[in-house]
Amino acid sequence: MSIWNTLTNHAKSQFLEVIEWLDNTQDTIVYRFPVFNQKITDNSKLVVRESQAAVFISEGQLSEVFGPGTYTLDTRNAPIASFFQSIAYKLNYPYKGDVYFVNTKLFRENRWGTANPFMMRDAEFGPVRVRAFGIYTFRITDPATFLRQVVGTDGLFTTDEINGQLKRQVVSGLATAIGQARIPVLDLAANYMDLGDTIREKLNPRFQESYGITLTAFDIENISLPPEVEKALDQRSKMGVLGDLNAYTKLKAADAIETAAANQGIGGAGVGMGVGFGMGNTMGGMMGQAMNQGGNFNPHAGMQGGPAPAPPPVPGEQKLHYNGPAGQGQFTPAEIAQKISANRSGNHLLWAPGWASWKPWAEVSEVAGLVPPAAAPPPPVPSANVTFHYHGPSAQGEKSVGEIVELVKAEPDASHNVWKQGFDSWKPAKDVPEIAAALSAGPPPPPPSGGPPPPPPE
Repeated sequence: MSIWNTLTNHAKSQFLEVIEWLDNTQDTIVYRFPVFNQKITDNSKLVVRESQAAVFISEGQLSEVFGPGTYTLDTRNAPIASFFQSIAYKLNYPYKGDVYFVNTKLFRENRWGTANPFMMRDAEFGPVRVRAFGIYTFRITDPATFLRQVVGTDGLFTTDEINGQLKRQVVSGLATAIGQARIPVLDLAANYMDLGDTIREKLNPRFQESYGITLTAFDIENISLPPEVEKALDQRSKMGVLGDLNAYTKLKAADAIETAAANQGIGGAGVGMGVGFGMGNTMGGMMGQAMNQGGNFNPHAGMQGGPAPAPPPVPGEQKLHYNGPAGQGQFTPAEIAQKISANRSGNHLLWAPGWASWKPWAEVSEVAGLVPPAAAPPPPVPSANVTFHYHGPSAQGEKSVGEIVELVKAEPDASHNVWKQGFDSWKPAKDVPEIAAALSAGPPPPPPSGGPPPPPPE
């Protein structure tokens, strides 16, 4: 190169007036301004716009970060030698520098997702595998750290060069946050925003220290389950919607008929015929029932409409001859049942025309069916030798059943626990059969007054 060309290029680099960057892209993070031979001109203007920062590299070292504004690069503010000194160094200028523009705007719509499902433990379903995906937004908050740790000497740095690293950090933080939150699988969708905020807060200190980056938003769009788990949930939801197991059975039967009819193969035809015959008989009976009752038959929901079934006929007011502790006379079965319930130990005899003799009430079905069952006899009194280790609000130690019953009755709302040999652990006193029987046993009923009436004459 001739001396004139060298001087011309040198002069062009020295008299550059304005250093600025007008970004027309959406993904450029760092841009190195092209300076001839890396030489910065004295009295040049540095223009830094909003959402930008300029990093000044002086002879290979980061010397200054400029925020939005206009700056004059002169010998008072920067180590720039005069142009004429370059002659003494045979046109090899001793000072060299670079200006890097860093985009500090929000970089949106950065997608993330789990390449492989990760395991989580659910209280209802046990261990399950889940996938997740969404978007995140970030910005450069420390241009000097970002330039040192990430960019290096790259003259054009875009989001594609950092997104891979950020995604791996994001997915790792997501798996950790979900595992620590212990949120049930069915409730994850209701906690997307809280999980996103938690993950962002956990990752930001690491991102700021390592990259000079701050996550401004982290959104979870979906957390999905394996297909087999989703299928099981769909079946459970279907059962919940149907609500009636009988209707669900009819629905599955109709689906089976439709599937068999669609199978045109020989084997499928045989299976279809067998299923069709069996289901046809069932469905035919249902349809016949529908026509007889005036309703409509829906193969997916069973009977629709039609009159409600008629109640059974009212039993006749037949009266029976009664003789017992409550007197004599003719009474209906319901009236006789009331008399028997009032005194079950009495001798209640019944007679009706056509009977050969009087019968005990228990042998007359129309009366015996109306008498409620006898109350269970009181449990045997616990043996005085049976003891438990007792722990309660006002006492501890080995106690008999009677002593424990008195303590429980004195403070029924307090916590009374007992233990004895053979128990796996302490139990509430009321859950132990011996104590529960003693607590529920009341005083014995009074004996019936008077003797039984004389038998009726033959």
